[in-house]
Amino acid sequence: MRRLEEYISAGGKRLRCGYTTGTCATAAARAAAEFLLAGELVPSVSVHTPAGIDVLVDVEDAQTREDWACCSVRKDAGDDPDVTDGVLVYACVRCSDEPGCRICGGEGVGRVTRAGLDQPVGEAAINSIPRRMIVQTVQACAESHGYTGGLVVEISIPAGVELARRTFNPRLGIEGGLSVLGTSGIVRPMSEEALISSIQLELRVLHASGVADALVAPGNYGRDFAAAELGLDVERMVLCSNYLGAAIDEAALVGFGSLLVIGHAGKLVKVAAGVMNTHSRVADCRVEVLAAHAAWAGASSGLVDRIMDAPTTDAIIDLLQGEGLVEPVMASVMTRMGEHLAHRASGRLQVEAVMFSNQHGLLGMTAGAERLLERHRLGEGEDR
Repeated sequence: MRRLEEYISAGGKRLRCGYTTGTCATAAARAAAEFLLAGELVPSVSVHTPAGIDVLVDVEDAQTREDWACCSVRKDAGDDPDVTDGVLVYACVRCSDEPGCRICGGEGVGRVTRAGLDQPVGEAAINSIPRRMIVQTVQACAESHGYTGGLVVEISIPAGVELARRTFNPRLGIEGGLSVLGTSGIVRPMSEEALISSIQLELRVLHASGVADALVAPGNYGRDFAAAELGLDVERMVLCSNYLGAAIDEAALVGFGSLLVIGHAGKLVKVAAGVMNTHSRVADCRVEVLAAHAAWAGASSGLVDRIMDAPTTDAIIDLLQGEGLVEPVMASVMTRMGEHLAHRASGRLQVEAVMFSNQHGLLGMTAGAERLLERHRLGEGEDR
């Protein structure tokens, strides 16, 4: 198997990147389209990922008939502990009388059974960006060979039925297999020790540059919301991934006066239960937290039941909106979140949080968050 030779440095370690199931599906689809339309099997194909990195992969297990071709590529997760590492991802491409390119899921690709996910109920769990990558790649191949008809691309992961049992897919309402995922096309390694070391280093460098009040987000959603909706200078923001507790500890250790966390509800709501490592492998109590606070705010047992069965935080907020309970539930959640953040900080620094969702916008703030927001907007967070 050809390996991706793309590396990142984290915590003093050199870690090899991999590529997503979405990139695998795109590569397999390109190989199958070439096989079908040109009549020749190519030994390897290249995919240009949204991250701007070109991935070259070997083609395996190819078959063809008169009106279809099927190829596979093997997933390379790099140094990331990914359950899909080494699995074969297949794409079968066939001609169609219908114009355009249609994507569907085959064996081992999950099917969406609940509302609120990236794809509608009934569709294959192939997310939007991989779908776009596949369509663009296959249509470019068709144009290069002068083919103007329609194409159908079926993605399958035969090992996915078994592997999905080791993921949260069944709980999320994705049944029968894995999801085809990836926003950048590249898997960046998730070594916990290395990531925490990198976060600690960034915080130390930020403090050494004269910044007294730290601005932190779990990931890109928080950073984008902070810039676009809150008007904050994200050039001085540290991304803490799932390791909020470690970030608080380090911020206190190096001497920051405060830490303001900007986070998506899918991550941050867990903090209201005292969870300071928000990775789903550690804890996934989002539904339970929101159900408990909804009950506390007076939700009916029927609404609590629906909340417990909801697949995402956005779906839960939709339910709360229908009953006029968003404001009291979010106020309760943020109060408890503030208590847990203060407990973790143990008086060493002030920690506040802003929680939002991409669909619903700003959801809530802890008691002192607004004051910290103003300090950051006015540029008062620097040592004098």
